[in-house]
Amino acid sequence: MVREFLRFPDPVNEVAARLVASGVVLMTAAILAFQAIWLVPVLCFGFVARVFCGPRVSPLALLVTRVVVPALPLAERPTPGPPKRFAQGIGATLSLAATLLAFAFGLNALAYALVAAIMVAASLEAFLGFCLGCRLFALLMAAGLIPPSLCEACADITKRRAAV
Repeated sequence: MVREFLRFPDPVNEVAARLVASGVVLMTAAILAFQAIWLVPVLCFGFVARVFCGPRVSPLALLVTRVVVPALPLAERPTPGPPKRFAQGIGATLSLAATLLAFAFGLNALAYALVAAIMVAASLEAFLGFCLGCRLFALLMAAGLIPPSLCEACADITKRRAAV
């Protein structure tokens, strides 16, 4: 039961991923525009929740997958889950670092710089469909640092071309 709860979906609906990224853009924009440093741990929680549980615990992902996506007349677009999880892990790492910088060390300017980096990456995903973390995942896989068994769909170029 715990193992199922901690499972990340594979495949992932690309439509939902882009809408979650849109929510991240809105949250990071609010953090930066209003200097709302108190929202950084909330941002961090969302990323950590998505890394460990997919959309099962993250309030933003739950809203998107249970309310927004079903209300839209868009077809589901499956995409491999492991690169998306890797991208969420990068967001979790950056937002955790921002949280520590702000609340443990009082370095708000550095925390805001990390939040801005998250906003750039999330904007690329939300508005252009370009997942920076997924691209890094592919480069690490091509370099042999991520084993092909972690994402067979990513390793098999014929499957990727068929999906396009």
